[in-house]
Amino acid sequence: MDVSLVIRERLEELGLEQRDLARAAHVTESYVSQLLTGKKAPPAPHRTDIYDRLDHFLKLPPGELARVAQLGRKEELKRQLGDTPEPLFPRVRELILRTSRPEKAKQVRAIIEREPFGALERLVARKLLDVAGLSADIFHLTARHIEILGARIESWDLDLATFSLEIVLRRGAAGERVRRFEFVEGNAGPEPGLEEFLAEPALSGTATRAELEFLKGLRFHGRRPTALYYYRELQNLRDPLHFENP
Repeated sequence: MDVSLVIRERLEELGLEQRDLARAAHVTESYVSQLLTGKKAPPAPHRTDIYDRLDHFLKLPPGELARVAQLGRKEELKRQLGDTPEPLFPRVRELILRTSRPEKAKQVRAIIEREPFGALERLVARKLLDVAGLSADIFHLTARHIEILGARIESWDLDLATFSLEIVLRRGAAGERVRRFEFVEGNAGPEPGLEEFLAEPALSGTATRAELEFLKGLRFHGRRPTALYYYRELQNLRDPLHFENP
């Protein structure tokens, strides 16, 4: 997980713009844009106080972004050394792994252990919270939240080809026991995140025609994907761990 991803998600959740962030952090809009698109690496926490200002503006706990930045630097180093990065939220990961379908447990573990609180881990965590009736922010889960999730969630399963997610509640839970979430086709036109992704060579410059056709064919219901979502989806397509051998 990286700082830019956390910032982008918080901006979207709070309905704020990059220019607002730049003003609050006392930096230029150009700097913010380059930071969020990966053109600039996040600064080392011990060399700047920008993370304090960003935490305050984004309503994050003090020291949160500095912690994520430091974990990101450690993650990159461990990748270079061939080690496994530490999970950002160990108890959340433990619950996700414990409730995943046994036949896919090995595959799921291989995907989510590649980075602290990565895309798949965040997607599953959000939906588990929704189905369990918890309105908590995924970045600020308490021990009580984890306890409630463990009591209400029996299992979950994700089709990695279609990203169709199925969650099964424990017996006795209110409403339907099985909940399914799928990305569906809509008529709203091109996704803004896709257009931003295609306009940024640093994100889409290496994509093949077949890969671009796949990304353009994705359809969503509800929240809109960002340019970074499409970039990570592109990396998922290229990762053999995400596909079974024919």
